[in-house]
Amino acid sequence: MIDEKLLEILACPICDERPPLKLVGAYLVCTVCGSGFPIVDDIPHLLPESALPPQELESKLHGNQSA
Repeated sequence: MIDEKLLEILACPICDERPPLKLVGAYLVCTVCGSGFPIVDDIPHLLPESALPPQELESKLHGNQSA
């Protein structure tokens, strides 16, 4: 679980304006671009190369993965 104080200071590493992130399941999601950053063992992976694009994130969150 991400501490609320930590969540308040985290920002999207992809967007130039550094918008806030929101907690959605096991991901931190950018409030502007919609990219999702996984949280693994309570550690947010905020590197741009760890980001899931919005479409892939939606698929993972809702279990709608196509075969």
